[in-house]
Amino acid sequence: MTVNSAVSIFAGFMITLTLALAHFTGQIDMSHVGWLWFTAFVGANLFQMGFTGFCPAAKIFKALGLKDSGGSACAS
Repeated sequence: MTVNSAVSIFAGFMITLTLALAHFTGQIDMSHVGWLWFTAFVGANLFQMGFTGFCPAAKIFKALGLKDSGGSACAS
């Protein structure tokens, strides 16, 4: 595991955890706040990217013509 993978896993976990904690403590209601589901998706995607290396955003940006720096966590 690389540092970039560990950072992605940690960031994704923390995003997802804080949304879940806020929901289950009654601070937010995930059933009525549509944009928070997008945040949950981003957190889950970061988490899975740390393990699999697959990053949909990287595929989209590459298709749009952006170049890969070579040291990115989203290198797939």
